[in-house]
Amino acid sequence: MADNLEANTPVAELVVRILNEIDAIILSCEENNRPLELDPARSELFELFVLAEGAGCLKEDSNPDLTADGICRMLAERWGLKDAAQESVKNETSIPMNHMAKMRSLWSVMRMWMEWTYAWERWSEFHGEKD
Repeated sequence: MADNLEANTPVAELVVRILNEIDAIILSCEENNRPLELDPARSELFELFVLAEGAGCLKEDSNPDLTADGICRMLAERWGLKDAAQESVKNETSIPMNHMAKMRSLWSVMRMWMEWTYAWERWSEFHGEKD
């Protein structure tokens, strides 16, 4: 799951829950041919972003790491995307369509996650609050 994360702690359970829910949202959108960027998926993903931020998992070098990069790494591992990419290079073939679909979905989630992170970090700058 994440480096140096003790199993069965509240934070570990939260990380697993967030990853499982992101996975379920992506699967639902793929099965129903709906974009992740539209509600209800977008709102559901944003709620998970807020949970991750509240748990302190969006800070650089946080452990567990639920930044866009951290989520990408963990879900890519869960889905076998790294192995699929390496296999396609080794065999000089295309990445299988099911893996390609997962990559596209993951890119969509990462893009939204990065946009929310940027906006969240700059909130006070645009709302009159000073550090």
